[in-house]
Amino acid sequence: MFEILFISTINGILYGMLLFLMASGLTVIFSMMGVLNLAHASFYMLGAFFGFEISQHFGFWSGLVFAPLLVASIGMIVERYGLRNVHRHGHVAELLFTFGLTFVIQEIVEMVWGKLPVDYRVPASLDFSAFTVFATTYPAFKMFALLVSVVIFLALLLVIRRTRIGLIVQAALSHPDMVGMLGHNVDRIFMLVFGVGVALAAVAGVIAGPVLVTQSNMAGLLGPILFVVVVVGGLGSLGGAFVASLLIGLVQTYAVAFNVSLADVFGSSPLTGEFALYFNDLWNVTVAQIAPIMPYMLLVLILIFRPRGLMGTSNR
Repeated sequence: MFEILFISTINGILYGMLLFLMASGLTVIFSMMGVLNLAHASFYMLGAFFGFEISQHFGFWSGLVFAPLLVASIGMIVERYGLRNVHRHGHVAELLFTFGLTFVIQEIVEMVWGKLPVDYRVPASLDFSAFTVFATTYPAFKMFALLVSVVIFLALLLVIRRTRIGLIVQAALSHPDMVGMLGHNVDRIFMLVFGVGVALAAVAGVIAGPVLVTQSNMAGLLGPILFVVVVVGGLGSLGGAFVASLLIGLVQTYAVAFNVSLADVFGSSPLTGEFALYFNDLWNVTVAQIAPIMPYMLLVLILIFRPRGLMGTSNR
């Protein structure tokens, strides 16, 4: 039992940190701009494909540097010539704009790289075992992803809460006119913030691409869980996103590891008769079978009992 618990905890932390790596940019954009970017997972996908393409010619490390820069450039163009013009029409227009952008990016990716998965591999320099626990081997590349996630979390906390730049950006959201009167270009600030946010998504794509399958529908597969992380943690709360990522990672991992049902715990169904025939199916459903929907069940409970999220400060 201890072995299963220990291994599941490590796997849950690794998965949770990967979720945070993906969701951190979305949290930054919302906390500093007030924009819920539905296309965030699409920029994550672009990062994975750009990283793959660059790594084919110049190696993984070049992809890790230049893919986020390319995605940041695209993001700033999107903000300057698209999102900025839509912003004046309200949040619904922003949501519809970013929603449509997801399909545009997916179609472009399919035209360039096709619908089949690409052969994006772990770099040779990190393709070895970091350590072994209870006969379970943990790859060095996953440890690298964990390290990057922690570094990004600490760096973002430092920038947002402790630096002059972070204070200016946050003030630009709530008091744009005052910040403009102080000589700061508010439009440029928001453009750079959006660029940084989607660049973080691209970093996640470059790192997660070799671990997960890099294909044209990866944004649709991972997009929903990112919004669960952001909402459960609290919209705009970086610490909340960090906690929610770990929570969801651990919940799903434990659910798969402890594969039990009500029948295993309490024995046969207490009901008899015709109704029992329908109830028995539910009675024998295992925790592992409902693991994929557990984050969404948690989302529903959070919205009912704590709409602002675990660490959110507002219901916006």
